[in-house]
Amino acid sequence: MPRKTKQKRKIKEKGNYEKCWDYLKESWIYFTTIFFLFLISTSIGILFPIFLKETISKILGEIVKETSDMNFFELLIFIWKNNISTAFFGMILGVILGIFPVLIALFNGYVLGFVAKESIGIGGYLVLIRLLPHGIFEIPALVISLGLGLKLTRFVFSSEPKKQLKYDLENSLRVFLYVVIPLLLIAGIIETILIFI
Repeated sequence: MPRKTKQKRKIKEKGNYEKCWDYLKESWIYFTTIFFLFLISTSIGILFPIFLKETISKILGEIVKETSDMNFFELLIFIWKNNISTAFFGMILGVILGIFPVLIALFNGYVLGFVAKESIGIGGYLVLIRLLPHGIFEIPALVISLGLGLKLTRFVFSSEPKKQLKYDLENSLRVFLYVVIPLLLIAGIIETILIFI
């Protein structure tokens, strides 16, 4: 590849990451809101793991059954694909008055709390050490996606709704591509390694 082409590509990539960073800083209130909801629902899942118990157990059981015969790379792709789907649809469906990002944050937070409580009951507090490493990357990725989804709804209150939606959608997709997907890949790799250890 010619040197000038490489330099142009580097400049373009740097531009994209700078735009991502600017948009992330601009969106902090939405991330804070989603994280707060996620934290509350996680706490409820830990303290009161009684809601939707059968449904969650059934979902987790089906996932375990579906993934039990997978090798490392198959499991990695499965985890990564599922996480990307949840994050992407949580973001895009935010255009519907921000309802879906909020619901996904509440549900996933509760499931995390529920699983943490059940895991502690079975394997003690040390089991949380296995959940923590990939959560460091997965939870921020989810919070960012859902926060961006929540932000997408602001076009409804804008004097120029089409322009506002185009701006937010373009920047959200950029952040998703350059920030969220890599974070979820790292989280998926760590989670898969921990499963196979």
